[in-house]
Amino acid sequence: MSFPLTSMLQIGGAGSAGWMNILLMVSIVVVFYLFMIRPQTKKQKEEKKMRESLKKGDKVVTIGGVHAKVLSVEDLTVLLEVDEGVKVRFDKAAVRNVVDSDKNG
Repeated sequence: MSFPLTSMLQIGGAGSAGWMNILLMVSIVVVFYLFMIRPQTKKQKEEKKMRESLKKGDKVVTIGGVHAKVLSVEDLTVLLEVDEGVKVRFDKAAVRNVVDSDKNG
């Protein structure tokens, strides 16, 4: 019993086996791009958009887990109020996400 792929390789000789290897490598690169690189760049764009849209009064969580309220926003930093009267300046990159106050009560 002969498989169609084996027959094609035997008819084409060693040259077609080289093309099959190239095709396999290209398909691996395409799959890697679709499942790894593209989603990561999409996530980075969404995070950048979120950080650019920060405004006074937003409730945020930093990458360190600090929950705070935004008091002011500058080019690269945000001033956060962690507790009443406790103000801390963070880099915008340290803000993980904006907390939706409707969901958390």
